[in-house]
Amino acid sequence: MRPGEARLTTLSALAVAVVIAAAIQSAIGVGFAMIIAPTMAFIAPDLIPAALLALMIPLNFYVAWRERHALNAIDIAWIMSGRVVGTGVGFAILAALSGPALDAFVGFSTIAAAVASWIAPKFRPGKVAFASAGLLTGVTETATGIGGPPLALVYQHHTPSELRANIAATFFLGEALSIVLLVASGRMSWAQLGSAALLFPGLAVGGIAGGLLRSSLNQSRLRASVLLFAVLSGLGLMLRY
Repeated sequence: MRPGEARLTTLSALAVAVVIAAAIQSAIGVGFAMIIAPTMAFIAPDLIPAALLALMIPLNFYVAWRERHALNAIDIAWIMSGRVVGTGVGFAILAALSGPALDAFVGFSTIAAAVASWIAPKFRPGKVAFASAGLLTGVTETATGIGGPPLALVYQHHTPSELRANIAATFFLGEALSIVLLVASGRMSWAQLGSAALLFPGLAVGGIAGGLLRSSLNQSRLRASVLLFAVLSGLGLMLRY
């Protein structure tokens, strides 16, 4: 296969995955990175995490704006207080730890958190829980591109609108911070951004489709989707290599 044909095939496969992943994220608030990160790792590993983060920024801005009536600035502030620290830690881990070792650790931790959350009684998280979730999200998303499970778990007993709105807003702010660090360190290239830009139409289609589907999810279904997402994310990370 010629280089041009191979690139077209790669982008076509990624475009299909982006439409599906964006629809899921738009509908339930999480899931985009769980689908796109393993796909990119398999067919275009040079795009992780830069292109993945670049794709998530407009998607999460759209979801946060659409659900802005459910935003909670205080919760977001506590999450971001942990996220700032976690982003720095995640960047250091990205530079120091091998991909397989990092994925195995994060995957196991995610599955353990999902199991603990499933058997735990219903709770309303406070500032410590939000800050801790932000810390873990900063570490995992900056290092691997996947940061949803900690936030999904801490918001699992909130209303669907609250989950979608606040996770999207937190993702948007955190991803912008992660990209600044990647650019400053020379780990993000114009080629990566160009590839991400070519996938924006699929992102828009999936985001709008997910918005149309979100009304069909009630709170119990959302919680089940969130916990399933966390387990699959953990397994996907552990089995990526």
